[in-house]
Amino acid sequence: MKKALIVVGTVFGLYLVVRAIAEPFVIGFDDPATYSKDWGGPSLAGVLLVHCGPGVISAILIGWGLARWRRTVVSARR
Repeated sequence: MKKALIVVGTVFGLYLVVRAIAEPFVIGFDDPATYSKDWGGPSLAGVLLVHCGPGVISAILIGWGLARWRRTVVSARR
């Protein structure tokens, strides 16, 4: 069960990371009409925080988890 939750969480986290990478290319920075009614709007900073923030947090957590897993694997080989 724990492994299934890790897999589902990692897949969802990767989705959020890809969404965070794509968001700046989807909205027009010079046209507030493209983002003013999105979540976090009407300001550009709010929209980027709401749409990219979870992806940044997911990337940090996935990196932390991979580093922890690698440390465990390396120490088990010794």
